[in-house]
Parts: sequence; C-alpha cells; structure tokens
Amino acid sequence: MIPLVFADQGSEHVISKIGGSQEVRQHLFDLGFVIGESVMIVSQLGGNLIIKVKEARVAISREMAEKIYV
Repeated sequence: MIPLVFADQGSEHVISKIGGSQEVRQHLFDLGFVIGESVMIVSQLGGNLIIKVKEARVAISREMAEKIYV
C-alpha cells in the first residue's frame, strides 16, 4: 500500500485506504474517492495531480493525494 502520489502515472490503481481528518475524508468522498474505487493519475503539474476517478477528471493537491492509499 502506497500513497497515490507515488503510484505510476497512466496505470489504474484501487483505493485501499483514505487518511486525514474527518473533513478531508468527507471532501475526498464527495469528489468520488472511495475505498474500492479505481483511480488513475492522468498528469502531474506543479505539485498538483489530475486524477481520473468515476469517469471524471479531478484536480487535487499533492497533500490531498498523500492521504489516498492504493
């Protein structure tokens, strides 16, 4: 299990854990990041990541991506 920021770009991964405070976990849940969901890093730019989750592309900060484990 590794943080999403260290996962390979372009490969699909499955979320196994989401850390952080309750507010952070709820925010990620609202964006579609739930345990068991498949995600893929589309690109990384300036410390931010573009993530494909549930057929949508979402931009999150590196700090948020460090709380998502795949």
